[in-house]
Amino acid sequence: MLLENKNAVVTGGSQGIGTATVIELAKEGANVCFTYRSHETEALQVRDEIISMGRKAVCVKCDISSFEQAEGVITTAVKELGSVEILVNNAGMNWDGVSWKMSEEQWDRVMEVNLKGYFNFTRHTAPIFKKQAYGKIINVTSINGLRGKFGQTNYSASKAGIIGFTKALAKELGAFGINVNAVAPGLIETAMLKTSDAREKIIDMAMGEMVLKRVGQPEDLANLIVFLASDKARHITGEIIKVDGGQYI
Repeated sequence: MLLENKNAVVTGGSQGIGTATVIELAKEGANVCFTYRSHETEALQVRDEIISMGRKAVCVKCDISSFEQAEGVITTAVKELGSVEILVNNAGMNWDGVSWKMSEEQWDRVMEVNLKGYFNFTRHTAPIFKKQAYGKIINVTSINGLRGKFGQTNYSASKAGIIGFTKALAKELGAFGINVNAVAPGLIETAMLKTSDAREKIIDMAMGEMVLKRVGQPEDLANLIVFLASDKARHITGEIIKVDGGQYI
């Protein structure tokens, strides 16, 4: 197993990409502490599934935009798991609207969650990684942070910010044996997409851009995250890796 005896923190682990990531990390031997915001039933189910694999699992309700709550999650992870070697910043949100109609609240909330939330968890984890001279940080961004998307200036800007954050962080922490990378998904079939009234339209538009004519699944991203969290990726840092079926190109 790639991650035996490793301990991971994953934000937003109760649905979609987060759930797939938590499960794949556990399959490879990791114990996991993950956050959720509102889907408690789903979070407890994921926790129980990990425990059934013989791994330790902790789920913590958290608004990742809160600096103090993020600190509490990391403190809980260290207490319950014994240490932390892996951080996956995954939780995020969108609140779409064209720029000339977007409210200040729409802009601020997306930035608070998608960008500040990543800082909050990294800020409380980096000192631990630095002290132990080991750590893996994987940030989930988006191809729309690379190219922008109509109606998503706030979301695209936040995801572009994560890219800059990842590269700067890799430079700061590399000397301490810490790898920092980001994964940039294209269209992934999460619960949000499955229940969207515009599902077919969204898929048709994405398919028109994709080289591989298939809709991405959460596991497609989770498998890469597991690799980047392992020592097989020990010489990779500061990279933004697209998982999009060729949608960006």
